[in-house]
Amino acid sequence: MIIISNEDMTIAQLVDVARNHAVVGLCESVKQKIISSRKAVEKMLDEKRIVYGITTGFGSLANKAIDQADVEELQKNLIISHATGVGNPLPEDVVRAMILLRAKSLSQGHSGVRLELVEALLALLNKNVVPVVPEKGSLGASGDLCPLSHMVLPLLGEGEAFFEGERMDGVTAMEKAGIKIITLQAKEGLALNNGTQCMTAVGALALHDARNLLANAEKIAALSLEALNGRIDAFDERIHGLRRHIGQQLSAKLMIEYTKGSTFINTSTPNREGNFRVQDAYALRCIPQVHGATRDTLAHVSRIIEQEINAVTDNPLIFDDQAISGGNFHGQPVALVMDFLGIAMAEIANISERRTERMVNDALSNGLPAYLADTRNDAGLHSGFMIVQYAAAALVSENKVLAHPASVDSIPSSNNQEDHVSMGTIAARKAAEIIENVLQVVAMEALTAAQAIDLRRIKPDWSERGDKWFGVGTEKLGENSEKVYKAIREKVPAMLKDRVVAPDIAAVANILR
Repeated sequence: MIIISNEDMTIAQLVDVARNHAVVGLCESVKQKIISSRKAVEKMLDEKRIVYGITTGFGSLANKAIDQADVEELQKNLIISHATGVGNPLPEDVVRAMILLRAKSLSQGHSGVRLELVEALLALLNKNVVPVVPEKGSLGASGDLCPLSHMVLPLLGEGEAFFEGERMDGVTAMEKAGIKIITLQAKEGLALNNGTQCMTAVGALALHDARNLLANAEKIAALSLEALNGRIDAFDERIHGLRRHIGQQLSAKLMIEYTKGSTFINTSTPNREGNFRVQDAYALRCIPQVHGATRDTLAHVSRIIEQEINAVTDNPLIFDDQAISGGNFHGQPVALVMDFLGIAMAEIANISERRTERMVNDALSNGLPAYLADTRNDAGLHSGFMIVQYAAAALVSENKVLAHPASVDSIPSSNNQEDHVSMGTIAARKAAEIIENVLQVVAMEALTAAQAIDLRRIKPDWSERGDKWFGVGTEKLGENSEKVYKAIREKVPAMLKDRVVAPDIAAVANILR
């Protein structure tokens, strides 16, 4: 059970709720904060104060006073009029994360909502009612107005939701789950849809996946280093200590650790023709510099996202008996780091594809056969891993388009009242899409590296190369690399003759997940 308390929520807890359906509750002190904040709003109403979004219209209509008798209709109209999303529904885990983050924000006692509203949000989570939230329609400025409004609709008996795997109207979903339909009161509609919870939900889950993927990408890179008889001296800690970057130093350390004990790794020993290969191409030699830079980027992104998941981002905010209008709903902090996350992870695919190319290219692979096809008996008959590299290249190219930053764009809205917007939700969705592409590219590298290792181990007599190809007779992977290799081979056998490769890629991608 995850308890929303005065302590910061972690990304791990968010993932546990979003994907593992952990039950969520409120601690008593948080409940008291919510109640106290609500009393402040009710006092403002009793005193007939003019307060933005409570007794006025919204956006550029903020100068229009609203009669107290119309306050409930005002709040409902805000939600239903702002539910203008298009596109496919956001995934279940994203919507569940949105609900959790909205509840966390409201629970901090600066939003002026009733306790029963926060409890209704938690009921959606605990009974797994998942509102249908279209993926597109947010500018990321006055918060994620559009997606958050869709998230709220079932609570009002509107919109659609998924319940027990079935898509249905909001009223039916609420009835089946046994959750009471609510009527929004003063401030509550505004408190629900002003915030960055959509972009932050997408971003936090993408960050979690990126961390996991980067850890796996380094294991796969080590396997490729061995498959290509790469040199280990480029990972000497003395080199990386001089550069000082923490991510780079850790990456280099891991490459040495993963390949420890390997007989595939190249040393200064000359090959059979008496020649030295004194250094490798960048795709091998610069793994720490490239992967390490992404590590450091993820550390920065983590700091910003961890702050945002614990932030209060609606407007106006309640401080004792004051309601103060500000702009915490603006998504710029998330927008920038989501663009940065997408760019940093795209580079992991870039360098991964280059290692795949080196393994399938017999002019670059240090003695492996063209396209890693087992051509001992059927030279030219099989294409092997030729098109695996094509597919990786296609995804890398797509990532270059997706990596164009969304945060540099802005389109004024609301009669130019909201004249600078963040596009943070677009940035987050792009980052998530890039990370999925990177996963597939790294899966292709893993599959290719395992095939290359198999071909090294069988010591074939490759046409005119004979035993001159470098690495002949080597047998032993590093202990950690051997575990990675076995995990792949438990799901996917070596390719002795051409077969449909797509299921193999999918199987390895699932291992990485």
